[in-house]
Amino acid sequence: MSEEEYSDEFEPKSKSQIKREMEALQQMGRALTELKPAQLAEVPISSSLQEAIDLYQKVQHKEARRRQLQFIGKLMRAEDDEAIQAALDRFDTSSRAHAQALHELEAWRERLIDGANDEITAFVSAHPQVDVQQLRQWVRKARKDKESGKNTGAAKKLFQFLRATQES
Repeated sequence: MSEEEYSDEFEPKSKSQIKREMEALQQMGRALTELKPAQLAEVPISSSLQEAIDLYQKVQHKEARRRQLQFIGKLMRAEDDEAIQAALDRFDTSSRAHAQALHELEAWRERLIDGANDEITAFVSAHPQVDVQQLRQWVRKARKDKESGKNTGAAKKLFQFLRATQES
């Protein structure tokens, strides 16, 4: 190891760098406060951070919210920020992970409409929590629309059903 590598490795962070990191954690905390309760339940956070977020959502006074947000940022230091960011990216409609999930659902929809009942079985095995009867009903309606050339919105409803199934 050269002397330059050694000095870079053990050099303390500047105050500006520490401040940028704390502000980034605070912004991630702000993003957590804007999630729906069902989405927040899927994020791997501690119970103390969950309580701080709940309190932030109850507080109305602007200055109190600012202080609570700073406290959330402080609690974020002890959290796994990479896992939290990955969870936030899944909910962010502009993220690549969200777009990928939608493309997978669209592919499932097309496979279910165009394929045989084996595709329904494959989807059920991949998503055991799905309501099979309702799935078969939406697939049947979407197939009927495609065969008759009508558009009653069954394919869109099937997609919404698949997305709700994936989120649950």
